[in-house]
Amino acid sequence: MRLANYHFGRIEVDGVAYEHDLLIAPAEVREWRRREGHRVHPEDLEPALALAPEVVIVGTGFSGLLKLTREAEEHLSGRRIELVAVRTGEAVEAYNELSPGRRTCALLHLTC
Repeated sequence: MRLANYHFGRIEVDGVAYEHDLLIAPAEVREWRRREGHRVHPEDLEPALALAPEVVIVGTGFSGLLKLTREAEEHLSGRRIELVAVRTGEAVEAYNELSPGRRTCALLHLTC
């Protein structure tokens, strides 16, 4: 998957435009929903963890308002999964850089 043209509320994945938060993995793209709008809890990571990634990239939004709870961070570290949590623009770049060589899953918040 190749991510491109991220702007507030919109991103293209392999040339297809999306306007909602996404889970992106090498073989799939789907909507990503969370228990709480701007906080990521351990259960919010489960769709990504089911794909057995080495790296989980969390796009924290245009301005970085999405926050991971301490429990979510510990949930990943306890499974020895690398976490990259950065603003969504940076997350797009990180996914494009890391995904060709490593099992990578991105969870992207497109607004805020």
